[in-house]
Amino acid sequence: MSSTDDLLARTLREEAGPLVARLSRRFGDFDVAEEAVQAAVVEALTSWRRHGPPDRAGAWLQVAATRNAMDALRLRDRQRALAVRAEPPDLGPGEDTDDRLALLFACCHPALAPEARLALTLRAVVGLTTPQIARAFLVNETTLAQRVVRAKRKIVSAGIALTVPPEAQRAERLDDVLAVVYVMFNEGFVSSTGPTQDRDLAADAVWLARVVATSLPDQAEAWGLAALLTIQHARSRARFAGGELVLLRDQDRGLWDHDAIAEGERMIERAAALRHPGAYQLQAAIAAVHATGASWAETDWLQISLLYEELARYDASPVVRLNQVVAHAQVVGPEDALRRLETLAGPLAGYHLFHATRAQLLGAVGRDEDAEAANRRALELTENDAERRLLTRRLHRRPLDDGS
Repeated sequence: MSSTDDLLARTLREEAGPLVARLSRRFGDFDVAEEAVQAAVVEALTSWRRHGPPDRAGAWLQVAATRNAMDALRLRDRQRALAVRAEPPDLGPGEDTDDRLALLFACCHPALAPEARLALTLRAVVGLTTPQIARAFLVNETTLAQRVVRAKRKIVSAGIALTVPPEAQRAERLDDVLAVVYVMFNEGFVSSTGPTQDRDLAADAVWLARVVATSLPDQAEAWGLAALLTIQHARSRARFAGGELVLLRDQDRGLWDHDAIAEGERMIERAAALRHPGAYQLQAAIAAVHATGASWAETDWLQISLLYEELARYDASPVVRLNQVVAHAQVVGPEDALRRLETLAGPLAGYHLFHATRAQLLGAVGRDEDAEAANRRALELTENDAERRLLTRRLHRRPLDDGS
């Protein structure tokens, strides 16, 4: 990423969401505000790369977005509405944070379709363009644009307010917000191409998780998610080598960001102090054990296995149970783990990582032909290019790895 693109990414993270909220309040039209900021982002991508970034990047973006909004309203013959609205007051940093959070809650409202929540969040809150989002999710641009349009219409028609929900409703609504941020990170984390040309989707998700946690400091699961994403992203430099996916056991731990890992551990401690345990906190604890092990062999697998057992109390999904089996194999060996794995054959029949895990366990107990068949099935079900290449070159006799 060039220095100009890096500055643009940082500016959009800080400015895009608050700008949408400000313009929406000023002009009374969420759709106009969001489109105006999106157009300003596109202008910045072109202008800043060609002429270099301005001295006051945030002010440049605000002027461009405001001009776009006023032009749009003039085209819709809204001059009278403009005349009666006063200029918005300048907002300090704390209010900007509140604006981002309020906008995020609106974009993740349960009245919106799940896929629309993510697309709208990436555009309105994070500042990604429609082409960037489409590339990240391998979706046709027209299809993605239609999702965003429908979501914005729903916000207007349902009267969804750009406010943080009252405390009585906040916990339930926060679950939706955290789920969108988590999906956003995972889409960036498994990408075989790294950043979406000029934006690192996973880094954007880490930033957004921290915004939520610092804005709602008494929410333990918000800190848990921020910790989880911070620790996972700390390994990003080691996850690909020469364009090829590198599994956790083979990663160069010297490339990990150990300061970020330590920061994630502090977030876990802060979450624990709130005495309200949850699934994100347990996942963060598991990630921390992985990240603080001196090597693959020296990882505390027993602790990881016990943490997965606790996690299953909050999330008994087949995928969590699959991860639990992988950790169990490191503690007691492949035979017992394979027996446990077979109980998941039904619910995970279409999940490539089930078959990839089964291939490794089968190979470890000497069932080579069955392992090859399982590996082929995993390849059939895998759409990610990097994972396909990994499965193609991986020997089925290789020791079990629980992730990348």
